[in-house]
Amino acid sequence: MPSTAHAPIVILTALPHELAAADAPAGVEVVYCGVGKVNAALHATRIILERQPSLIINFGTAGKIDPRHDGLLEVSAVVQRDMLAMPLAARGVTPLMPEAEQPARLESGYPGVVCGTGDSFVSSADEWLNQQRIDLVDMELFAIARACRHFGVPWRAFKFITDGADEGAADDWETRVHLGAELFWRHLPQVIAR
Repeated sequence: MPSTAHAPIVILTALPHELAAADAPAGVEVVYCGVGKVNAALHATRIILERQPSLIINFGTAGKIDPRHDGLLEVSAVVQRDMLAMPLAARGVTPLMPEAEQPARLESGYPGVVCGTGDSFVSSADEWLNQQRIDLVDMELFAIARACRHFGVPWRAFKFITDGADEGAADDWETRVHLGAELFWRHLPQVIAR
């Protein structure tokens, strides 16, 4: 994919109340993709083809699986937690495709936590998440990272912990969904300076 010195940095986030586009610094564009992997994949692909960004950053909220985590976290790797095609493939693996074309785990190249993406809002325990050492869960990142990998666009992701992925998750998310934006905007200059 061609790259230019003026290629934008695009922040892809699900919802306006997660991150206000008006707060973005010069040279950074915020795009809302909506909730879920299909919406995220469609918007990431469109942005890559139309805008040819130098970097896509996914910012969003997440539920924590590992209770030690809180605040704003960078994601080092992401897996699909809801690819359930057993017995054709193990959970998290897209069946009938070569691993090189559809890896089960996508790496950002930066240190951080492991995210499990799926089209469900996690509100109860799932032992598979613990077995895979998944730290937090979201609903968009794997699709965004997959589109970026396919088109050769670097990606990074930052997640703000809103809930404990438990029975109180929906209420906690509603209460905390807007709280991560300020932390993210304060951290962004360090990210884009690299």
